[in-house]
Amino acid sequence: MEMPQNDFDRLLFFEHARKTAEANYARDPVDAENLTRWGGALLELSQFQSITESKMMINDAISKLEEALVVDPKRHDTLWCLGNAHTSHAFLTPEHDDAKISFDKASQFFQQAVDEDPGNELYLKSLEVTAKAPELHMEIHKHGLSQQALGGGSSTSSNVKGSKKKKSTDLKYDIFGWVILAVGIVVWVGMAKSHVPPPPPR
Repeated sequence: MEMPQNDFDRLLFFEHARKTAEANYARDPVDAENLTRWGGALLELSQFQSITESKMMINDAISKLEEALVVDPKRHDTLWCLGNAHTSHAFLTPEHDDAKISFDKASQFFQQAVDEDPGNELYLKSLEVTAKAPELHMEIHKHGLSQQALGGGSSTSSNVKGSKKKKSTDLKYDIFGWVILAVGIVVWVGMAKSHVPPPPPR
């Protein structure tokens, strides 16, 4: 199945962001902003992988973001990206109790981000959306939508029959789409600050 052009452009952009961050890390391993961009790029790239590979990439992102927090423990965009990473990991975890642990971690990181930057609407929205995430997780895995809903950003799950399934799918895009869009914004802004060519037009 051929990838839509805008997805392909995103894939290229975030792969470029990942490689740039990796090169910058070799020169300066204690640059918290660069580590945050690296983690964000890995999170974005995880959306194009199989579920197993996606989980590995998200774990890699978490380790980069945690490394950034060692350098700068109060960095709010890093805290916020970690919240997104744990949210993404939770959705890929079928067991509800295990997923809840990740959702709880996500909420803690979002709350810390809000504490550091109280007026940030993006962080407040993330905190609010995460409260709905466990309900969505149950819907997705109850209906066996996880492979479609989370595998490579495919839109096929929007064609699932039945209003309840459609409702859960719409909610999935509301939350999961929010996570991905939001992390992408952070990476784009960070890359722009570093004078890296901007992402392709959407």
